Amino acid sequence: MNRSIARYTVLGFAIIAAAALTGVGSGHNFQKRAFNPPGTPENPAFSNGLEVGNTLYLSGQEGLVEGKLVPGGIGPETQQALGNIKKVMDLAGYQMSDLVTVTVYLADMGDFTEMTRVYKTIVPEPRPARATVQVAALVNNARVEISAIAVKQH
Repeated sequence: MNRSIARYTVLGFAIIAAAALTGVGSGHNFQKRAFNPPGTPENPAFSNGLEVGNTLYLSGQEGLVEGKLVPGGIGPETQQALGNIKKVMDLAGYQMSDLVTVTVYLADMGDFTEMTRVYKTIVPEPRPARATVQVAALVNNARVEISAIAVKQH
């Protein structure tokens, strides 16, 4: 199985599992709300965050500021990618402690240790479930992209 297929398979399973946990498709009439913070593209082909019920699905974020990759490699890119996730979560009224699963896509698995070091300084305990996979390439020549799912406790 090539890496692109594996990436989308993992993401698909995460979405299906989250949908099952939130009752999507069980006859409940959940409304969807999109969240695209200032500084993100105005007409993207996706939502940066999509809330259904008490669940926020966060699209993959790279270490971008105003559309440009931050310099410095995996550490700064990881910090900015998580900062971008936090920006979407803040806009939607969620906290980093609401994260339940995170998927990290790395261009080079050799960056795993440094990415994890930075990740642990930002994501609070108890940390969410996490999968990390290496991919052939990322948009913008990024070294890391991070997607997540958060559930707000009512």
